Amino acid sequence: MTVTVPLGERSYEVIIEDGILSRAGQHLDLNRKVLIVTDSGVPAAYAQAVAAQAKFPVIVTFPQGEESKNVHTWMTLLDALVEHNFTRTDCVVAVGGGVVGDMSGFAAAAYLRGIDFYNIPTTVLAQVDSSVGGKVAVDYKGYKNLVGAFHQPKRVLIDPQVLSTLPPRQISAGLAEAVKMGLLFDPALFSLFESDDYQDHIPEILFRSVSAKAEVVGQDETESGLRRSLNFGHTVGHGVETVSGYSLLHGECVALGMLPMCSPSVRERLLPVLLRLGLPTSYRGDTEAVIEAMGHDKKRAGGSITLVRCDAVGSLRFETVPFETLAQEMREVLA
Repeated sequence: MTVTVPLGERSYEVIIEDGILSRAGQHLDLNRKVLIVTDSGVPAAYAQAVAAQAKFPVIVTFPQGEESKNVHTWMTLLDALVEHNFTRTDCVVAVGGGVVGDMSGFAAAAYLRGIDFYNIPTTVLAQVDSSVGGKVAVDYKGYKNLVGAFHQPKRVLIDPQVLSTLPPRQISAGLAEAVKMGLLFDPALFSLFESDDYQDHIPEILFRSVSAKAEVVGQDETESGLRRSLNFGHTVGHGVETVSGYSLLHGECVALGMLPMCSPSVRERLLPVLLRLGLPTSYRGDTEAVIEAMGHDKKRAGGSITLVRCDAVGSLRFETVPFETLAQEMREVLA
């Protein structure tokens, strides 16, 4: 299955195919210097499989976790590019989850003002969401994705087989982003999660999620309009993620963040889906601390904040409300 992200001369393909990791050289131009970036949580064999197909491979592995998504790790990638004399004709390949993709893409965007970047996402979260769209960044001064760029990959390879090594919690957290895409854009995708056999439909879930994301990115590459809708659940979710010290996974935080943004009728359908996936439906932490963290959200302007609402499955709307209105909704829905 192939999805095209339509961006004119920057258009690229997302190929979803079992076993494609072992055939990466057939789909990516690896006949050059290739910086392969991964982390300690990804089976080493994945990066090595890409390296075996590259002419001049260089593998950099950094510690797993959001804590590594910082300028210091980013600089180690730049150091590797410099030390191995990478030129504008060489490339970077991410092999890992969202943190690896963000770090790799941002290094590729900055080095020599931009070199080729490929993404091979190995988590559900990265496959359904972060690997598509070219948003690359690092966390800075405690704020998520504060420093970054838009740098589209040349191609994305999605291998569903690599998901077999993930723990169930990681799979469920990643599927939260697919639930989000179904809620906003694809009622048929959302309905897959309303059945007990949703796990039998993972390839279709990946395809539908990527297709929806590609359509949005094609219409709004730099998040000036429709693409802002993909922040659905993230305003609250990022606040929860920060306050939890990342003890909750990103998808778990997004799941919580979607609830206050849904109408009562949508929330009634969403709650059993989250429970089926093993995702949280209430927050037992310090809600006031989350509200304080949300005060730094990039979507806030003065005393107001722009939210993405879902009043019916398959629809969305933007609404700018006083910040205190959102705070009160959180207190009511997440308690």
